[in-house]
Amino acid sequence: MKKNFGNLQDEKSFRSFALAMETKERILVAAHELFFKFGIKSVTMDDIARHLGMSKKTIYQFFRDKDEIVHDLTENTLKQHVEKFCQINSSSKNAIEEILLTMEHMGFMFSQMNPNVFYDMQKYFPKSWLRFRDFKESHLMQMVESNFKRGVEEGMFRPDINAKVLARLRIEEVEMAMNPAVYPSSEYDVTQVQVALLDHFLFGIVTIKGHRLINKYKQIEDNE
Repeated sequence: MKKNFGNLQDEKSFRSFALAMETKERILVAAHELFFKFGIKSVTMDDIARHLGMSKKTIYQFFRDKDEIVHDLTENTLKQHVEKFCQINSSSKNAIEEILLTMEHMGFMFSQMNPNVFYDMQKYFPKSWLRFRDFKESHLMQMVESNFKRGVEEGMFRPDINAKVLARLRIEEVEMAMNPAVYPSSEYDVTQVQVALLDHFLFGIVTIKGHRLINKYKQIEDNE
């Protein structure tokens, strides 16, 4: 009986590849946990190795250095956010629900994140920061402008708003809230800052119809 050694070799290669991908994913997950808790700069490759219970040599089989880990994490995180934002857009009933659900998702993310993450990325990991800036300039701007257009069509947002100008303002507000030089984590909770800025922003662009809907979502009784 003729044995199919080719298929056996393919199976071994696949298992080896799957194991390697699993190990690489474990490294990224561990790095993500440490970076979000302590900031990027303060976490070393030794810290990641200890957290995983594996040798630093094993980590270097998959990543040249911490820069590459940060870059891969940035790519993965942005991809996940794009998928989540698209899901929110397709499932939300109106423009206001969409922006509130988006902030709820971002609030969950901020609650687990050390505020120094973005500062560290900007100062010490320029390649990853540039990727984040590209994402902000392309996808986020487009997403916010699309939300404004939807809100105007639904009668939720004022028709005279300048979507491009205000989309820039909204995005910069999100980033400003995470800047420890503006809102030090010792004095401010980043999630509360984000909610306060969003409330201030929304009430400046909504119509009376939109205002009432916001109050409904927030379970605030209208006293007009």
